[in-house]
Amino acid sequence: MNAKNTMTIDLNSDLGENVPDRVVSDDSAMLELVSSANVSCGFHAGSPEGIRATLAAATKSGVIIGAHPGYDDYEGFGRRPLDVPAATLQAQVEYQIGALLGLTTAVGGSVAYVKPHGGLYNAIVADEAQAKVVVDAVKAIDPSLVFLGLAGSVANRVAAEAGLQVAAEAFADRSYNPDGSLVSRTEPNAVLHDPEAVAARVLRLVQTGQVEAIDGSLVDVDAQSICFHGDSQGSIDMARAARELLESSGVTIAPFAGAGAWT
Repeated sequence: MNAKNTMTIDLNSDLGENVPDRVVSDDSAMLELVSSANVSCGFHAGSPEGIRATLAAATKSGVIIGAHPGYDDYEGFGRRPLDVPAATLQAQVEYQIGALLGLTTAVGGSVAYVKPHGGLYNAIVADEAQAKVVVDAVKAIDPSLVFLGLAGSVANRVAAEAGLQVAAEAFADRSYNPDGSLVSRTEPNAVLHDPEAVAARVLRLVQTGQVEAIDGSLVDVDAQSICFHGDSQGSIDMARAARELLESSGVTIAPFAGAGAWT
């Protein structure tokens, strides 16, 4: 379903990534603004008790929960590219999703979707072999889980071909290349921070299905969900500004999966 035709969109954020010596996001504030939460499964960030608390808060607030598995890379926050053997990667992804399902059940909630994190997410945008491993892991745990990946990615195609329900994602706070890929975080201006500019960018995406690339060209992006990185500087201000502008422009904020899904 195309966001630009329905004037309905999901807003999501990566949460559950805090530990006492590495607080990267204000989960409580973000849960008031988003309709879906991608909750860390513990390999790249977060602690069992912190993840559990975020799951409980999301469940209480009615925010839809997604598992957010990544590479086993706590030191690098899961954002480094890693070469992981297929069998190892599949077991790691299955382990992470299973752990999050267990914790979510413990707090009275449910997991509706899976969105890979960081380096793994970026790898499967184009790497079909790794994408298949991740998709196989999702199917092995629960084939009813929706797969959330970058709009136009190889991962989304592989997931759809495997029979999973798929939702496409765009990013509010990241710059795009002309081909629709994300500008590497190592490049200048890869991450956006201005709340008003980000809000206008998000509204344009929802209304027209296009986002301005870093070179000024327009890229077609058909997305059902838009991500605000919880660890980005000014993330709360950006998400709040975007939500307020969307709602004042007649756009409905609703989850793409789980209870109340619009897709």
